[in-house]
Amino acid sequence: MADKRDYYEVLGVGREASAEEIKKAYRRLARQYHPDVNKSPDAEGQFKEINEAYQILSDQDKRMAYDRFGHAGLEGGLGDMSGFGDLGDVFESFFGDFAGTRSRRGPRAGEDLRADLTLTFEEAVFGVEKEFDVERLERCPTCGGSGAELGSQPMRCPECGGTGQVRRVRSSIFGSFVNVSTCPRCRGEGEIVSNVCHECRGQQRVRAKKHLTVSVPPGVDDGTRIRLGGEGNAGLNGGPSGHLYVFLSVKPHRHFRRKDNDIYLNVSINVAQAALGDKIKVPTLEGEVEVAIPAGTQTGQAFTIKEQGVPHLRRNGRGDQIVTVFVATPTSLTAEQRKLLRELSKTLGRETIPQNSRGLFDKLKEAFRA
Repeated sequence: MADKRDYYEVLGVGREASAEEIKKAYRRLARQYHPDVNKSPDAEGQFKEINEAYQILSDQDKRMAYDRFGHAGLEGGLGDMSGFGDLGDVFESFFGDFAGTRSRRGPRAGEDLRADLTLTFEEAVFGVEKEFDVERLERCPTCGGSGAELGSQPMRCPECGGTGQVRRVRSSIFGSFVNVSTCPRCRGEGEIVSNVCHECRGQQRVRAKKHLTVSVPPGVDDGTRIRLGGEGNAGLNGGPSGHLYVFLSVKPHRHFRRKDNDIYLNVSINVAQAALGDKIKVPTLEGEVEVAIPAGTQTGQAFTIKEQGVPHLRRNGRGDQIVTVFVATPTSLTAEQRKLLRELSKTLGRETIPQNSRGLFDKLKEAFRA
């Protein structure tokens, strides 16, 4: 039982799907996975799973039991309780209706939804207004969410009198017991719709596409979640709408890398700049900034540009930009350059000097790791 998939998931429909939607989903999947058509090795198993799901969800009583208790409600996982509507009915049968008649099902909140948005590196840093579409269940505009055709109204269920429950008295050697169960005619709603709305087919909601705008604040990162209250599926029986959660992902930048609120950039300088020092122009997200390179700069040396990083989400200020320089060895020299370098080489000597354990290689590793 633990290995069984959710029947609604098997058919690819939502829990509020109508009988017609369930039938359409079943026919489509049955044609796709029928062993006479689909020759894949797992087609027969999938076909049986689809049939099992349809047998349960197409039967009103079985579907109601499944909605309440899942697979356990169909396979005896709750013990021999077939004569009782739910666990509350068990206590009521043995101890009497001490709580009084329970009311029919009240308003239910709509389901939460998820949307995924992709931002550029710059949009995540500086913030952006992002527009997108989402498909959701909205209150039926034709019937206003009642489920009844225009001009008609839901009527009180004649079987349960509007309580959503039916009570039956059973006699035994121990006396009389009252069995309370969900009304099979109105499925616990207390009302029935004799003339269902042609738009929503009595489901109170219709699927629609909604165009929304989300305000992305500066400083968000990959995986940040933004909640849009009340933008999920519409509620039932007058209940509130669910929420929409927008999950953000950020594209990598060609040159910049981010770690927390700091931005990292690697730049190359030539041997003359490293040896003699220089002032170089370094790109930032807001334009070029001049950075002073002191004489004798080594590969892997880092320089900090203050307040050029990512804004903090929950406080003022922003991170820094860390610039790591790499001394580039020339690979293509002119005759004049070769002559000058040979003259320089004579003055520098050719002695090999061992480095300590934290030499150039370790600094390079640290620079890449940052």
